[in-house]
Amino acid sequence: MGKFNIFLLAGLFFFTSAQPNLKAKNNFEDGGPYKTPKSVKSINVNKAAVSCGHPLAAKVGLEIIKQGGNAIDASIAVQMALAVVYPRAGNIGGGGFLVYRSGDGKLVNTLDFRERAASGASRDMYLDEKGNVVAERSQRGALASGVPGTVDGCYQMFLKYSKLKNWKKLIQPAVNLAYNGFTITEAEAKRLNDARASFVKFSTVDKTALIKGEKEVWKEGDVLIQKDLAYVLKDIRDKNVEGFYGGKTAGLIVAEMKRGKGLITLADLKNYKSVWRKPTLGTYRGYGIIGMPPPSSGGVGLMQMLTLSEKFLLKDKPFHSAEAVHFIVEAERRVFADRATHFGDGDFYKVPMRGLLDKNYIIGRFSDFDANRATPSKLVKAGELAQVSEQTTHISIVDAQGDAASITTTLNDNYGCRTIVGGAGFILNNEMDDFSAKPGVPNLYGAIGGEANAIQPLKRPLSSMSPTIVTKDGKLFMVVGTPGGTTIMTSVFQVITNVIDYNMSATEATQAPRFHSQWMPDVVMIEKGGLPELTIAALKQKGHAFVERGTIGLVETILVKSNGTLEAVADKRSDDDVEGY
Repeated sequence: MGKFNIFLLAGLFFFTSAQPNLKAKNNFEDGGPYKTPKSVKSINVNKAAVSCGHPLAAKVGLEIIKQGGNAIDASIAVQMALAVVYPRAGNIGGGGFLVYRSGDGKLVNTLDFRERAASGASRDMYLDEKGNVVAERSQRGALASGVPGTVDGCYQMFLKYSKLKNWKKLIQPAVNLAYNGFTITEAEAKRLNDARASFVKFSTVDKTALIKGEKEVWKEGDVLIQKDLAYVLKDIRDKNVEGFYGGKTAGLIVAEMKRGKGLITLADLKNYKSVWRKPTLGTYRGYGIIGMPPPSSGGVGLMQMLTLSEKFLLKDKPFHSAEAVHFIVEAERRVFADRATHFGDGDFYKVPMRGLLDKNYIIGRFSDFDANRATPSKLVKAGELAQVSEQTTHISIVDAQGDAASITTTLNDNYGCRTIVGGAGFILNNEMDDFSAKPGVPNLYGAIGGEANAIQPLKRPLSSMSPTIVTKDGKLFMVVGTPGGTTIMTSVFQVITNVIDYNMSATEATQAPRFHSQWMPDVVMIEKGGLPELTIAALKQKGHAFVERGTIGLVETILVKSNGTLEAVADKRSDDDVEGY
């Protein structure tokens, strides 16, 4: 029997046991290479479920739960596994957000482990001598990277909410995957090949696991072994945050910064801290909504769209009809206009949360809505408030006690800034592009920002990440989130309303075609074949313009059904996978 088949029959148990069989010198477990199984898109289970961006990471999370871990334990293990098997977005070189709810509903919390600007960052650092934005500086190379937050975020989750209380057990699966290797999918092979030239251009070391030989290309089934990354993960396993923000790994990051003319220093790494923040709470048609506060714009933006949908009865507008799509696009215009003006890092800029969430304000923003005509985006401005005080990946987890974790992490663009840290094997983020390099100038995703999101040392850039938990009658109802840049909050909104307003199953709601509008540019983006031709024709008559694009979002959804079972869904648009029991 082949090595891969033996591995599959063993049930993918690549974890530390009570008496792990470790190599004496390096503490790596034997095994692998691990075969990536075909992803499963939808399951119905009774106890627990994991939905994330890669089959092997989903299996890691489920096994941690089976071994007595809770949703937080599983989330940590999945995030670290994704850093290995999902290099385009899974990361230790980026950051993200957690929304957490205990099974009894008594505890709700959010963790901001978003990247921060280096202490040497400055407002005009991406402008040329004429004051024009040089996009490549904020998008590629070491200068584009903020101080990573993922490792600290995972450790803060562990300290506060872990049930297993065994950090090494949670990190070991990722160590094994990196050291022993795994088979890559067709989609990942294509992505690695497409990124090869930029890896070569923006990395300062010649030898890296993600780049094949000069004339070689990645193919489906090839084994990706990442020894440098394995040693970094081993240090994180053995020394927790010090294994990343200090010691050898920190030295490698700073050395990369010096070679690549970046700004992150040893002091920046040492001083990084995640922040527990007060959740953004709201209701929609009797359902409770738990979202992320700034520097995420997702929690507030989602609530604004839901408030308008409740007032103007989205539920009575047929699914994907011209009437429904027109309403949603007009709502999105106004939300993104507010985002461009009023949102930033709350530690540096006083985001007017009460005003932005005030129902009278939100409904007033729709006073110029015309059911028969599109509002030109150039006529839509941010609201006047009273002065009151993709690439990304998502994980949705529900454990056997009903604890729920919704986590979105990111490198920003596919493979971040394309800089692979020499000797460490992981990719740095390009989150500095999420700042406003210059007021009114769009970033990588076409998002426009202003003073609230200007670059400042140690500041966190604005994000659209929208990890969300939905409750019903005080009980868990849904865990949902997605990657996708500015399309994140609109994708989450559509999945939630698909379930609540259109009575879809989680599978139907997640796999349904999606569309997106964000104020500027003044177009509606649609997936190929995503809207009925009659709907598009009617919307063009109203003045809407359309741009067809590839997939929008990769939503991970877990729905608690009326009989108490869990319907867990992974998006069909990529290699995403679900596991449960």
